[in-house]
Amino acid sequence: MKIKKLHNSIEIEDFGSFDLGLSVDCGQSFRWAQKADGRWCAVVGSRYLEAEQHGDKLIFYTDESEFEGFWRDYFDLDTDYAAICKKLSTDQHLKAATAACPGIHILRQEPWEALCSFIISQNNNIPRIKGIIDRLCEAFGEKTDFGCTFPSAERLAVLEPEDLAPLRAGFRAKYIIDAARKVSNNEVDFEKIKKEPIEFGREELQKIKGVGAKVAECTLLYGFYKVEAFPVDVWVRRIMEEMYPDGFPECADKVQGIAQQYLFHWRRTCF
Repeated sequence: MKIKKLHNSIEIEDFGSFDLGLSVDCGQSFRWAQKADGRWCAVVGSRYLEAEQHGDKLIFYTDESEFEGFWRDYFDLDTDYAAICKKLSTDQHLKAATAACPGIHILRQEPWEALCSFIISQNNNIPRIKGIIDRLCEAFGEKTDFGCTFPSAERLAVLEPEDLAPLRAGFRAKYIIDAARKVSNNEVDFEKIKKEPIEFGREELQKIKGVGAKVAECTLLYGFYKVEAFPVDVWVRRIMEEMYPDGFPECADKVQGIAQQYLFHWRRTCF
């Protein structure tokens, strides 16, 4: 990876097949938006970033220490996705999917934000998910010069479900509050989820009201970077029925989550 420091940004070349737009706008994160000038922007934790891509150049409007200290890991730029795609390409469907969108990376998101976001995503569409999350951040997050942060579990744990009425989250409000309380008091132990095999995380997260297998798998994949997690929504269920009635191919072993992200985007947009 070649990094060039500019006046108010850094320019990156030789970063592999990474596609910024695909990675932030493929249904794994809900706070990224594209500005009129083409830049992608988001508040992530307490940080704000604007970034854009022009072919084989990435421009991050931040300094080198912020890039190295946070964004390089967040965008998973050091994982060899070319090697993963090569491995997956021994299966005909995954070969087509990786060829269609090889630049998708799994974002290494903050676990609480991922959990809360995917609770909100249940039986929902992406514009509405983004709207609820925006209202959640505006109502209970910290104000910054660039927008509002995602509210912590501790901030939400002291509320009641009816306090979330302005979000228009419906039945999800009681699940958000239950999740916030169980995470903030360590009844659901994020540190152990990080360290233990994935089976522990699956059980631990489903202690939360309203968190079933799909939300747990999404949280493990996008919030804990457990890339063997395998979220199954309507699109992935359709893929499994149409293409893998006898089960997922062996070439995806240990990277099932990355494989399903390629298949999800390919099946949803290229058919």
